[in-house]
Amino acid sequence: MKNKYSVIIQARLGSARFPNKMIKKIGNKTIIEILIERIKRSKRINKIILATTKNKRDDKLEIISKKNGISCFRGNEENVLERFFKTSRKFKSDFFIRICGDCPLLDIRIIDQLIIQNEKKEYEYLSNINPPTFPDGFDVEIFSQKILKETYLNAKTKFDKEHVTPYMIRHCKIKYNLKNNKDLSKIRLTIDEENDFLVIKKIIENLKKKNFELSDILELKKKYHNIFKINSALIRNEGSVLNKGQKLWTRAKSVIPGGNMLLSKRPEMFLPGKWPTYFSKAKGCYVWDIENKRYLDFSLMGVGTNILGYAFSKVDKEVIKTVKRSNMSSFNAPEEVYLAEKLIEMHPHFQMVRFAKTGGEANTIAIRIARASTNKHKIAICGYHGWHDWYLAANLRNKKNLNNHLLQGLNPKGVPSNLKDTTFPFDYNDIDSLKKIIKKHKIGIIKMEVFRNIKPKNNFLKKVRQIATRNKIILIFDECTSGFRETFGGLHKKYKIYPDMCILGKAIGNGYPITVVMGKKEIMQNAQDTFISSTFWTDKIGSVAALKTLEEMNKNKTWLKISKTGRNIKARWKKLSKKHQLKMIISGLDALPSFTIKSKDWLKYKTFITQEMLKKNILASNSVYVSTCHNKKEIIKYFKVLDDIFIKIRKFENNLDINEYLLSPTCHSSFKRLN
Repeated sequence: MKNKYSVIIQARLGSARFPNKMIKKIGNKTIIEILIERIKRSKRINKIILATTKNKRDDKLEIISKKNGISCFRGNEENVLERFFKTSRKFKSDFFIRICGDCPLLDIRIIDQLIIQNEKKEYEYLSNINPPTFPDGFDVEIFSQKILKETYLNAKTKFDKEHVTPYMIRHCKIKYNLKNNKDLSKIRLTIDEENDFLVIKKIIENLKKKNFELSDILELKKKYHNIFKINSALIRNEGSVLNKGQKLWTRAKSVIPGGNMLLSKRPEMFLPGKWPTYFSKAKGCYVWDIENKRYLDFSLMGVGTNILGYAFSKVDKEVIKTVKRSNMSSFNAPEEVYLAEKLIEMHPHFQMVRFAKTGGEANTIAIRIARASTNKHKIAICGYHGWHDWYLAANLRNKKNLNNHLLQGLNPKGVPSNLKDTTFPFDYNDIDSLKKIIKKHKIGIIKMEVFRNIKPKNNFLKKVRQIATRNKIILIFDECTSGFRETFGGLHKKYKIYPDMCILGKAIGNGYPITVVMGKKEIMQNAQDTFISSTFWTDKIGSVAALKTLEEMNKNKTWLKISKTGRNIKARWKKLSKKHQLKMIISGLDALPSFTIKSKDWLKYKTFITQEMLKKNILASNSVYVSTCHNKKEIIKYFKVLDDIFIKIRKFENNLDINEYLLSPTCHSSFKRLN
């Protein structure tokens, strides 16, 4: 041959979606060794080089390359183009063949066919992927030393530097694409995720021969087609368009059921496949993702935990001071006494307090104490109260019982069936629905949110209090969400309707985990007669953060400021809806406003709003947890973008097809299983 050809195997162990995949073993060989062994079969290759990173975790790849008698070059982890160029400078060659290390089934005949073609007529770039007709995992690219140098000197974008060849594909003039006789591009034989590895493993185990070719794999597919279904839902070259956060989310779902700990933070609830998902830092009302891109948070604000804004320095300073002295010890934290006294001072109708970390825990503690106090176990509920058995038991008789209480589709699977007929939902502002439950069942507890989306009407809260008192039922208000948003300590203070027990959470620690169960002494004392205890309820951070947060809230009257901001947002939504002739329903607390557009395509519109906002680096959906950091500048920025979005939504209402403008599947509106 007149030209010299060197293979560069691109490999690293720090894959965002499937770490260490290159050194996973099938039999007694790693994935990368299987690939090296197959490449060595070609008689037309002059040299094989493994190009990896300088990261210490990739030492194992250098060891494997030496063990298998091939060269190794270590370079920049993020700038793969630079890594390839420096490899080419060290190992001189006329042409370089780029092979990804996660393609162990590669048919070496593809390399040979491309080399033969290049020997007939020299090209700058040859491949079998533009467009692809071979299986995913059989990708081969060959390029000249000259075009690699030109690409290295001229490619400027992050994408081009991460992916080596896109720039040369766009700019080289003499190129060639090898086509297969049959389009097999939908067959997936690469390893990006764990399911891919399972497919490759089963193929190799079933073939039971060393020098198999593509034709052998296709014959196996006819016989064992179920093997190839395992990873069939994955998208070809998806990794090239996913950012680090999206890749990490894919990886998370393989090791964490559902991908994370909180349904509300799943990207599928906002913009499936596009939502940033993970953060590196947050300050004020801004969040930075793990690629250090900054976003204005006009959405969850820590799911309502950060009324003072992210990383509020005065609270953080007290927490840091505490951490340096130790958050935990064998003794109790004195701050929990100070906090309990402060809360009772703020709520003189209560005399005792218990602390926990999460809303679900606090709700369950309250139910246990109330049951211990009343000796009646049946509960009437109105609103969302968490994930515990006592609450989901409402769906044992009918899976739709909780559909009107924030989340639809909550599956009571795993909840003991003997809890059926212990929890009964009633509708907000429907006093008759509560009366019917009490008449039919021996109710000992009424548990409800004071307000979420709709204001109380016709003295609803007062009537609930009267019914509870008359029937000797313990009334519990769950103010995890509503507490500190319109008053200093709970909406029941605004309406002057006082429950027997109350739960405060989310915002009380401004991002640090702590929740509160308060109640009358004669009820709370029953906590002594039942076992309620947990190690991390005794830490110092929660109490310290809460004490400082309460001090700052009281000093700055934060509930007044965020309510005023929320009213401004509601008014501007209303003005925009009239301008664009959209039928909009505006609801929620002033400090937690939300809207919906009356349309059969509402979920698509909601997804589109999030999509277009994200393009402008704004995290937004249809509701806002307002913080004191949402100032005039941020509001103007948000509404300028929303105005443009509503122009397009008006066109969708006039028969423009929204499906042509959506870049992801429609967002979820309820609890759904994530595979």
